[in-house]
Amino acid sequence: MNRIHAEVSILFLTLAAALSLAGCGREQSRTASLAETVRGVSVITVQQKKIPDLLAVVGTVRAGQTSAVSSQMMGNIVEIRVHEGDRVQRGQVLAVIDDSQARTAVERSTAADVAAQQQLIGADSDLALTESTLKRYQTLFEKKSVSAQEFDEIKARQQAALARRDMARAEQAQAQAGLNQARTSQAYTRVRAPFDGVVTEKKADVGTLASPGMAIFTVEDVRRYRLEVTVNESDLRYVRTGQQVLVNVDALNHDVLNHAGLTGKVVEIVPAADAASRSFLVKVELPTEAGLRSGLFGQAEFSRGEREAVVIPPSAVVERGQLQGVFVLDQNKVANLRYITLGKRSGSAIEVLTGLQDGEQIVAKPGAVDLNGKRVEAE
Repeated sequence: MNRIHAEVSILFLTLAAALSLAGCGREQSRTASLAETVRGVSVITVQQKKIPDLLAVVGTVRAGQTSAVSSQMMGNIVEIRVHEGDRVQRGQVLAVIDDSQARTAVERSTAADVAAQQQLIGADSDLALTESTLKRYQTLFEKKSVSAQEFDEIKARQQAALARRDMARAEQAQAQAGLNQARTSQAYTRVRAPFDGVVTEKKADVGTLASPGMAIFTVEDVRRYRLEVTVNESDLRYVRTGQQVLVNVDALNHDVLNHAGLTGKVVEIVPAADAASRSFLVKVELPTEAGLRSGLFGQAEFSRGEREAVVIPPSAVVERGQLQGVFVLDQNKVANLRYITLGKRSGSAIEVLTGLQDGEQIVAKPGAVDLNGKRVEAE
């Protein structure tokens, strides 16, 4: 008897479930029939396609040339002529160091140089006189009009005058070298820009005691930038010098749907790996782009071949604040907004990481029309 009751109970539950499902199906059909219908909508079927398999590595934007401008002599800074953000030209004076001692050295060296020149003039005159006298005595000696001793004395005077002239020349050259050195030291009191660029950092103020090697400014060449990224040793085989790579700098454009990034070129692969991270430093030269600055975050993408992925046209994406979604059609052709996670753009399509499956139908170009909960008739 209990067995009969159990069989009856199972049969009753089965019939109830079937009626419930039938009721739900009728309810869905009734809901779909009552939904507003939108006609002439473009619908596509989601498919997997082969897209480039990219190795994405992050790095930092650096100026193509950076210089820590420092003093070459010791002295107090008496004038600062530039500040952060100022554009400078090669040779422009950025700061002035007290030159009182250097100026005194130049004056002293100038006086020594003048004195050496006068001594040389006198030595030249003495030598000219002794040489003319020697010529006359040479003629008289040949005529036996003077003794050999007298001729030798005149010749010795000429040799002594020649030696004094050579010494005067050496002293004059030494004085000139001292003057040049003093002038060079005086020139060091003017701290100049090494190349055209922008001052990105000022590290000293008026009154600071500057010393050789002490950095006062940082100047960057803003005409050229590069992205420095680190690549793991296992991925280095995908990188080669001269390779064209796609570079994305977030600060330039946050539009993941339309921004195609920059095209960079690998110009250097540092041959030594970092012992701690087992990675290599790769430098990617960037094209000229307004808005590039040192220190910006960037990402370079190196090709590793191809892979399968779900892709959709960017026109199918609907943005809701910071979220992206698409209108997915159910079995009754009713559109429902489903939020998805997007990946990188590949040509005219964009990858969908999560939220869509191969074979589902979506609205290709919803535009600004809200199709959520509406029945769609494809064009």
